[in-house]
Amino acid sequence: MQGRLSELVGGKIQAFPWRDWEQEFALAHRHAFPLMEWTLDQDRLYENPLMTEAGRERIRALSGANKVKVLSLTGDCFMQAPFFKQAGKERARLLDDLQAVLRACAESGIRYVLIPLVDNGRIENAEQEHNLLDGLMPLTGFLRANAMQIVFESDFPPRRLADFIAALPEDAYGINYDVGNSAALGYDPGEEIAAYGKRIVNVHIKDRALHGTTVPLGQGNADFPRVFRALKAAGYAGNFILQTARAGDGDHAGVLCRYRDMVRGWIGQYGLGS
Repeated sequence: MQGRLSELVGGKIQAFPWRDWEQEFALAHRHAFPLMEWTLDQDRLYENPLMTEAGRERIRALSGANKVKVLSLTGDCFMQAPFFKQAGKERARLLDDLQAVLRACAESGIRYVLIPLVDNGRIENAEQEHNLLDGLMPLTGFLRANAMQIVFESDFPPRRLADFIAALPEDAYGINYDVGNSAALGYDPGEEIAAYGKRIVNVHIKDRALHGTTVPLGQGNADFPRVFRALKAAGYAGNFILQTARAGDGDHAGVLCRYRDMVRGWIGQYGLGS
């Protein structure tokens, strides 16, 4: 996850690393991370390099020079300012933002655009769900034409999430499975992945305490062997993004390398593609 190799921004575990985003490509290459998931905040949205022509050109140059691909984006902006909880001109403005983000991603080769339906972005009633789908369905043609998918991270229980995603075309919409969030909610990963595993196209790796916060891998409630066995059974062949706890001693690269090696061990043990 972009920013995990850099110093924290404003004490936040995740935020766009304005000062260090360019250097992070070289750091990723140095530490053998071939993939980075972009982060996008609502604050200064149109200043983010992804959202400017010059910035996208710089991203492409850094990506090529350091052999670090950017194939997915976490749209924290959509959680920070969810269009489906607004009405009138404000909803229209936020939908314009969404379309601008999708266009920028299409031009940058980003295939998966994650909308977090958690925390401030969680769906709280049927009206919000209707507004969400009403705003997204007109974008389906654009997604198909650009071989892209909107992927949802959700706190819905397994059966509820399975029903939600089943109503959407699978070539344009999918699921981001977040190991830590599910663990914090007390969900059974075997039940979850059996319910909607075929729609999972991206996986966030982190650990969280039950009903608690992010903790180092192996110190929380996540049952990683069960997760990887279930993903193998579902035929998962996508990416694994480290959205892990930050280093307490400031050695962010060191702790991320340790987490990467743990995940590679599980991938090898359970016969998943890396």
